[in-house]
Amino acid sequence: MSTSQDWITRGDQHITTTYGRYPLVAVKGEGCWLWDADGNKYLDFLAGVAVNNLGHCHPKVVEALQRQAATLIHCSNYYHIPSQIELAEILSEHSFGDRVFFCNSGAEANEAAMKLVRKYSAEKHGENRFEVITALASFHGRTIGTISATGQDAVRKGFTPVVPGFKYVPFGDIDAMRSAISPNTCAVMLEPVQGEGGVNVPPEGYLKAVRQLCDEQDLLLVFDEVQVGCGRTGTLFAYQHDEIAPDIMTLAKALAGGPPIGAMVAKEEVAATFGPGTHGSTFGGNPLMTSTAVAAMRCLLDDGVLDNCVAMGNYLHKQLETLSSRFSFAGAVRGRGLILGLQLEIPGADIVKQAMAKGLLINCTAGSVLRFVPPLIVSREEIDQAMTILTEVLSEVEKNG
Repeated sequence: MSTSQDWITRGDQHITTTYGRYPLVAVKGEGCWLWDADGNKYLDFLAGVAVNNLGHCHPKVVEALQRQAATLIHCSNYYHIPSQIELAEILSEHSFGDRVFFCNSGAEANEAAMKLVRKYSAEKHGENRFEVITALASFHGRTIGTISATGQDAVRKGFTPVVPGFKYVPFGDIDAMRSAISPNTCAVMLEPVQGEGGVNVPPEGYLKAVRQLCDEQDLLLVFDEVQVGCGRTGTLFAYQHDEIAPDIMTLAKALAGGPPIGAMVAKEEVAATFGPGTHGSTFGGNPLMTSTAVAAMRCLLDDGVLDNCVAMGNYLHKQLETLSSRFSFAGAVRGRGLILGLQLEIPGADIVKQAMAKGLLINCTAGSVLRFVPPLIVSREEIDQAMTILTEVLSEVEKNG
C-alpha cells in the first residue's frame, strides 16, 4: 500500500501547482473525521471548505449516490430529469425563488447570475445598464468573470485585463454603496457573510438597507450563498437572518453533501429572461448530482441538522471567545452558526500546520483569521477535542514568543 509520501511524490510530477497543499493524503472520511494514507486520524473542522455540511460519507448521501449511479448517471438537459425537477421544487418551496438553473460549481452559479442580471437589465433598461457593484474582500470564484467581480486585487493579479463593469465598495458601508451607483448600474452582488475575506459579518441592518436601496434604484440584488447557504449559518439560507430576500441567490458547495453541483435560484420575473439558448451547462443538474442533492436537502430539513448547527455554533463561539481572552495575540471572534473566525494579531499559517500535526484540520483566511467550518453534525465532545488541540498549539506559540 502506498504511503502518503509515495502519493505526494507522484502527484508532484503531474498535477499543476495551483494549490499550496499540506502533506496530508486523504483516503477515508466518516462524520467529522478524516484519515490519511498512513492511518493518521484528523478531526476535520474545514469540511472540504464548507462542502461536507453533513459530514463525510453521510449514509443517506452515500445511499442516494449509489442507487442513482446504478440507474442513470447522466443524460442531456434536452430531456426532463425527475430528480432535477424534485430538487428545484425543494429549493423553490423553501426560499424566495421560483426557478432554478443548475450547474457544477459556485463559480458557474455566479457566472449565471452575472449573465442573468445583464440580460434582464438590457431588456428592461437598455444595454448601457450593465454595471455590478460588489464588495471589497469578497470572493466569487476563479473564472475570469468571477475574479472580475471579486473585490481582491490578489485574486486578479496576473489575469488582467479583467471583465469591465464591476465596482467595489467596503463591505457594510451603505453610504459607499449609495455613492457607487451610477446610471450604468444594474445590480448589487454580495455574500451575506464573507468567508474567504475573513469571516466578515455585516453590521446589523446593512443587508436590509441594501435591499431597500436596490428597490429605490430599481436594481437587482444577488446574494452569493455558495459558502454560507445550505444551513451553514443556522438557517437554511443566510439571507433569512435579515428577513429580506434577494432577487437571485447562488448555491454550490454543500448542496449535494459532497458531490459537485451548483445552482442559481431566481424570482420568476428575472428568471424569465433566460430563454432557450441563452445559457446552459452540459453536466448541470444531471441525475447523479441532483438525486444526491435531494437526499442532502432532506437531511438538512428533516433531521435536526439546523438546530444542531445553532446549538453547536453558539457553543463553539463561546469556546473561541474563551481562547481569545486567554491569549494576547488572539482577537475578535466573528461569524454565524458554524462559520466562525478567530482574528489573530499574528499570521495564522503556521498555527494551521501545527494544529494539523496534532490532528485538527482548520485553515487560515485573509492572512490572520483562523476559520472554523466543521460539519453541521458536529458534537459538543468533538468541539471540546478541537479546542483542546487548539489550546495546546496557541500555548506553544505563546511560549515561543
